[in-house]
Amino acid sequence: MPAAMLGLLRRNWWTLVLRGSCAIAFGLFAWFWPQMTVLVLLLAWGTLACLGGVATLVGAFAREGGEARWILLIEGGLSVAVGVYALAYPRNAALLFLWLLAAWALFSGIFQMVAAWRLRAEIRGEFWLGFAGVLAFLFGVMLLVRPGAGALALVWMIASFSVLYGIVLVAWGLHLRRMPAHGAQAEVQLR
Repeated sequence: MPAAMLGLLRRNWWTLVLRGSCAIAFGLFAWFWPQMTVLVLLLAWGTLACLGGVATLVGAFAREGGEARWILLIEGGLSVAVGVYALAYPRNAALLFLWLLAAWALFSGIFQMVAAWRLRAEIRGEFWLGFAGVLAFLFGVMLLVRPGAGALALVWMIASFSVLYGIVLVAWGLHLRRMPAHGAQAEVQLR
């Protein structure tokens, strides 16, 4: 499984860069316009979740071989479903936004940590995928533990997470792009 998974990630490195770039753009938007309403942030986040979910689903269907795709399908499907709900029902979703965001971060983080664990014997640099997973998971836990945080504090926390998470995903995607094509055993260190 890990060699096939590595091949899938290598061929679709651009999806990680795209997801990371979208997350960075969303975070910068939230930093520079913190006075924006929760509705605008919800719409922006819904779009981010949809784009990230679609990129993950494309990666799941672009792979070759008989390996199970269920992890990518669950992560991508959950991201798209949550994003579509947020875009379709923004006023209703505003009340559920915190819990949806926490669930999305927890599940994405778990799946990314599992993927990094499975790749640990195949390549160096899997740390970045695991680190992105840990960040996502801890962000989800923080949202569950501190639900009463003020709106501005929540905006800054979301923006900070989004920028850091995006940087890590872009770094992981670029690391995969630089890997030699001759096999999974080649080791390239992230510089």
